[in-house]
Amino acid sequence: MSNATPMLRQYLEIKSRFPGTILFFRLGDFYEMFNEDAVVASRVLEITLTLVRKTRRIRSPCAACLTTRQAVT
Repeated sequence: MSNATPMLRQYLEIKSRFPGTILFFRLGDFYEMFNEDAVVASRVLEITLTLVRKTRRIRSPCAACLTTRQAVT
């Protein structure tokens, strides 16, 4: 977790409190899911699974997917 960005640290901290659930993490007008949540959600919700590549700001690659806030509410 020390390699994670502040946003991903927050996501992982919340996720640790709710194991066994898919965490829809709101970022602006989108809900994003990461890692295993993204893999499961992409399959169940039939949405695109992407790989967030390692960059200067993102220190390690991870699976991700997102959906709009309007699609959820």
